[in-house]
Amino acid sequence: MADWATRRASTADVETVAELRAVVLRPDLERLGRYDEHRVRQRLRDKFVPEHTQVIEVGGEFAGCVTLRPAEDAHWLENFLLAPHLHGSGTGTAVLTGLLEQCDRDGTVVRLQVLQGSAARRLYERHGFTVESEDPVDVFMKREPVPAVRD
Repeated sequence: MADWATRRASTADVETVAELRAVVLRPDLERLGRYDEHRVRQRLRDKFVPEHTQVIEVGGEFAGCVTLRPAEDAHWLENFLLAPHLHGSGTGTAVLTGLLEQCDRDGTVVRLQVLQGSAARRLYERHGFTVESEDPVDVFMKREPVPAVRD
């Protein structure tokens, strides 16, 4: 696994994150007939909230991001993006594990949506997410907090 760390995002990160989103989502969006060069970036720009977003750095360089947005009854895991050359390296698993451990300690439900057919769905299922609903484009998943095991 790569040497990674996170830091809070800033407004200066938005274009770098938007570009990574276009690269990462392109294959799945094209497969679904939904890729639009401008829209894929603009959707990120329109919803980017640095206060809830962590930038992932590997070896001190930008490698991805993840947003954990608080909502009324859960936190939404959004924009979990990792540079393609790091897919399968264990970095995504490590980042997700840390986020979910914090949500478990806080007793927080986590929700997300993932594109139909995305390989990321398997990662989420391995971490306890289950399908709540789906449509032809998206799968909506939920994970209940896991209580701590006491000795």
